[in-house]
Amino acid sequence: MTTADLPRGERIDALQFPHFPAPFQAVIWRNWNLVPAEVLGKVLGASAEEICAAAEALGLPNRPDQLPLWRDRGFQTIIRRNWELLDYPQLLELLGWTPERLAFTLKEDDFLFHKLGLCKPVCPTVRCRALSPEEAERTAQIRATVREALASAPLTEAPFHFLSQYGKAKPLPRSADAPDFSLKMIYSYSALYGDPLLDDELDSYPEGLLKDYAACGINAVWMQGTLYTLVPWLGEQQPCSRNWERRQQNLRRLVERAGKYGIRVILYFNEPRSMPEAFFAEHPGWKGAPDEGVGNFALCTSVPEVRSALAEGVKRLFSDVPGLGGVFTITMSENLTHCKSRSTHCPRCAERSADELAAEVNNLIAEAMHSVAPEAAMIAYNWAWKDPQSVLKQLRSDIMVMAVSETDLATECLGHKGRVRDYSISKPGPGIPALRIWRTLFARGIPAMAKVQFNSSWELSSLPYIPVPDLAEEHIANLKQVGVSALMLSWTLGGYPGGNLELLSCDRRELAERKFGSTAAPVILKAWTLFSEAFRKWFPCDRTNVLYFAPQNYGPMNLLYPEPTGRSASMIGFPFDDLESWRGAKGNVAANPLPEPIPAETLEEAFRRLAEGWQKGLDELRHPDLAGAAGEALKDLLSVAEAAYCHFQSTYLQIRWVRTRGDREILREERDLALRMFRLVRQDSRLGFEASNHYLYTENDLLEKIINCEHLLKKTP
Repeated sequence: MTTADLPRGERIDALQFPHFPAPFQAVIWRNWNLVPAEVLGKVLGASAEEICAAAEALGLPNRPDQLPLWRDRGFQTIIRRNWELLDYPQLLELLGWTPERLAFTLKEDDFLFHKLGLCKPVCPTVRCRALSPEEAERTAQIRATVREALASAPLTEAPFHFLSQYGKAKPLPRSADAPDFSLKMIYSYSALYGDPLLDDELDSYPEGLLKDYAACGINAVWMQGTLYTLVPWLGEQQPCSRNWERRQQNLRRLVERAGKYGIRVILYFNEPRSMPEAFFAEHPGWKGAPDEGVGNFALCTSVPEVRSALAEGVKRLFSDVPGLGGVFTITMSENLTHCKSRSTHCPRCAERSADELAAEVNNLIAEAMHSVAPEAAMIAYNWAWKDPQSVLKQLRSDIMVMAVSETDLATECLGHKGRVRDYSISKPGPGIPALRIWRTLFARGIPAMAKVQFNSSWELSSLPYIPVPDLAEEHIANLKQVGVSALMLSWTLGGYPGGNLELLSCDRRELAERKFGSTAAPVILKAWTLFSEAFRKWFPCDRTNVLYFAPQNYGPMNLLYPEPTGRSASMIGFPFDDLESWRGAKGNVAANPLPEPIPAETLEEAFRRLAEGWQKGLDELRHPDLAGAAGEALKDLLSVAEAAYCHFQSTYLQIRWVRTRGDREILREERDLALRMFRLVRQDSRLGFEASNHYLYTENDLLEKIINCEHLLKKTP
C-alpha cells in the first residue's frame, strides 16, 4: 500500500491559520510535547535544534517526558490536530507509521475517517524557513502571551496523569434500598479502541481501574471484538487473522485479571464482518451485498457454509477462552454484517427481510456460544432494527435484548419541539420504544437490558462526568420501576469510575453526606439540583445533530473565523463554524436534516440560559458552609463543574459569533474562557479526554484559541 491508496474523499483545500505568522509554526505548536523535536525536524526539513529554537521563540515549555504516552495513547489527537496542516506523506513521517497502519486506524478506530469528515484536505508541503522582521515581531507577541498564561497556571497534572490514580477509590457500602441490577457493564475509561489486545501489557485495563470499577459495583466491561482477529475462522492463512494467537492469549489474561474483581469481559460483535474483493477468490459462493464506498462485501448468511463457519468460529473462541463473559451484537448499521444490514442486498437475500437476517445472526451466535459456555451472556442490541417486534418474535429465549432507554422522548426548548434519539443524560428515560420491547420480553420471561449514559454523553463528552446526579438517580429509579434488570452504562464515553456511577450504591443524599460531610451535604445537593435542572430544561436535544456537530464537546478550543469557512462539521470531529449542521438544517455524517431545524436564535438562547443556570450551581459551590468539606471531593466537583460552564458558555458565544461576526466582546470573553480552561486542564488531566477520541483538546489548543482571539481583536474594528 502507498499513500495514494489512503482515503481522500472530496477534494477540499486545507484551512489557513493566520494567527500564526508562518505555517511551519502551526505544525510545531500543535505537536510540541506530543512528538519529538527530532521527528518534527525531519518532517519540516530542519534540525532538532532549530525546532527547539522555534518552539522557544513561541514561548512553548518543553516536557519531553510526555512523548511516549502521546505516541501510544494519543495518536488520534495527533492525527486530528494535523489533519488540516500536513499531507499524507508528512503525516506518516510525523507518526512514524506505514500507510497500512494509518488505513487500519482510519477505518477501525471507531470510524475515525468519518469523524474527520470523510475527507482529507489538500495540504501544501510545509517546511521551516526564516521569519521576516514582521513575522518575528508577531512571534515575540505570541511568546509574551504564552508566558503570561503559563505564569498564571502552574502545572499540577500533566496529560494522562489520571492513569496513575486508579485503584484509590474506596468501595461505597451498598444501601439497603440501593437498586440491584444483575449486569452493570461499562467501557474502560482509558481503553484504546482499535486493537487493544495486541498490547501485551493490557494498559487499556489496568489493575487499579478494575479495582475501582468493582468499588462502584460494576461487574462487566465490554470491548470491541472482531472474530477473525481472535480465531482464524476464515482460514489459517488469511492476513486479517495475523497475530490471532497473541490477541487470544491477552484476552485470556484479561478475563482472568478481571475475574479476580468479579468483573466479566464481554465482546462487542459486528459479525460476520465484510471482506475485501480478494477474499472471494477462494470463496466465490460466499460473496454478498457490497459495502458501498468501502470496497468490501458481506459474507452472505443465506449460504449454509458461511453460517457453519461462523458458528464454528464462535464455538472455538469460547472454548479457547474459558470464562469469557459473553457478547453483545449490533446486526444493523455500524459495520456491514448480513446482506441487509445496510440499504443494499444480494440476489440470494432478495426475498428475505432485514429482520429475519438480524434474528438469524443473533440466534446462530447464541446457539454456538451456549453450546460451549452456557453461562455466557448473549445480548442483542436492537440498534437500527427495522421492525423490533418482528425480530423479537424470531429470537431464541436465551438472548437478552438491549434497547436505548431514552429513545423517542419528547423534548421542548424555547418552543422548539423535538425527539431524543440516544446519548441523552438531560432527558431521563425510558421512552415508549424501549418500553414496548421490554414488555414483549417480560411476556416471554426474558430479562430486559437498558443502554444508558449516566456519567457523560455526546451532550458533553470531554469531562469525566457531568455533575447531574438528580437526573441519573431519576433514570435509575424509572428503570427499576419498569423491571429492567441489566444495564449497559456507557458507550465508549462515560466510563469514568466515579461521578454519577456511585448512585448505583446509594441515593444522592447519602452520597453527598459520605463524600462531603453532613454540614456540606445540603449545599452540595442544592448545587447538584441547580446543575440538573438547568441541564434538563435548557440543553437543546433533538435527535443527534447538536450532540454530534455543535461545539459543546470541544468548548473554548474551537477556533473563531472572521469569514465563513464553508466547511461542514463532522461527527465528534471538527465543529468549524457550521451553524447549519449544529442546528440540524443540513445532512451530514451520521445525521440527517431535522424535519424542523432548531432556529439559530433558539439554539443561541438555549445555551445562554444553560450557562446562566449552571453558573447558579457554581455559585453554591463557593458557599461558606463548604469551607470544611472534604478537600479532594470538592476539588473534583469544582473542576468538572467549572469546565462544564466554560463549554456551555463558549458554545453560546460561538453560535452568536457565527450569526454576527465582528463583536469584540465575544472575542474578549472567548479569550478569557480559553484561559480559564487552560488553567483547569493544567490542574486536572481528565479534562478533554475521552477514550475513543483520546484528548479532544490539549493546553496548546487552548493557548492557540487565545492567540486566535487576540489576532481577530487586532483585525476587528
